[in-house]
Amino acid sequence: MVPDVALRPEVLPTERLLPNGMCRPELRTELRRIAGRRNAWTVAWLWLWVAATVAVVARFPRPWVVAVAFLLMGPVHARLAILMHEAAHRLLFVHRRVNDLVGQWLVAAPAFVPIGIYRRGHVAHHRAEFGPDDPDIAYYGGYPATRRALVRRLTRDAVGISGWKNFSPLLRAATRTGARRIALPILGVQAALWAVTWVATGDWWIYPVLWWLPWMTQWRVLNRLRSLAEHGGMAASADRRATTHDVRQSWIARFWFVPYHAGWHLAHHVDMGIPWRNLPRYHEELRRAGYVTPALTHPSYRSLWRALSSIPAG
Repeated sequence: MVPDVALRPEVLPTERLLPNGMCRPELRTELRRIAGRRNAWTVAWLWLWVAATVAVVARFPRPWVVAVAFLLMGPVHARLAILMHEAAHRLLFVHRRVNDLVGQWLVAAPAFVPIGIYRRGHVAHHRAEFGPDDPDIAYYGGYPATRRALVRRLTRDAVGISGWKNFSPLLRAATRTGARRIALPILGVQAALWAVTWVATGDWWIYPVLWWLPWMTQWRVLNRLRSLAEHGGMAASADRRATTHDVRQSWIARFWFVPYHAGWHLAHHVDMGIPWRNLPRYHEELRRAGYVTPALTHPSYRSLWRALSSIPAG
C-alpha cells in the first residue's frame, strides 16, 4: 500500500513551500488563521441538528423515524470527533481558554472523550505515525488484511463490543480516586444530556437510543473506516506520503464520516497547525507543487477499503 518512491517525486522546496512541505511564512500566516466566529456557528449548528432530531423523534416516535434519527446521529458523533480534534490542536478558537472550554464541555465530554489525554496521545501520533508511542495504531495497524478479518472487526464495532471496551473503562475510572477527576466530568455531562432530553421530551429512552447507542455502535464503524482510510497499510517514514493516504473526496463521504474537511488528512499531517477550513487550500498548494500527484490519490474510499482487505484468505 505504500506508494513507490517513484510516485513520490522530490519537488520541495518551492517558492511557496519549505523543504518539509510547510508553507513559507507569508503563506503560513494566511493559512493558519483561525476563523473563531465561524467555528462558533459550526458548534452551534451541530447542536441545533441534535435538538431538531430529538424534537422530531419526540413528536413522531414511529419506528422508522427513530431508525432514521439513529442513522443521522452517527454523522453527529463524527462531527464532534473532528471538532474535538481541532480543539485538541488548539485550532478551534484563537483564545486558548475559549478553545479549551468549548472543546471540553461542548465537544469532547459529550463525545465521551477526556480531551487532555487525547491531546497528549495525538501529539505522539503526529510525532511518529506507526511509531512505538502511536496510540492509534490499533485502528490501522496490520493492513492489508483479509476481507474476513475486516468484516470481523467491523462486526465487533457494529454490535457494541468495541464500544463497550471504550465505555467500561470510563465507568471503572469513576470509582477510582486518581481517575475520578477525568471520568466524572464526562459522565456528568452525559447525565445532564439525559436529564435535559428526558425533561424536554418526557421520554427517558431518547438519550440512550439516539445518543449513547449510536456512539457505541455506528460511530465505532465510521471511526474505524475513517482511520483505515487515513493510515491503513502505510508505514513509518519521514515522508508523509508514505504514512498517510490521499483520497478523492465525495459529498457522501464528507457527510457520513469525514466532515469538516477531515478527508484532506495528508495535508493535515504535513502541517498540523492549519485549521480545518483551510485544509483544501493547503492541499491544493501541495498538489500544484507536485508533492501530491494523481498517482497517489485513491479514486474513492470504497476502492481503498477493498485494497486494504485484499489479502487472500487462508
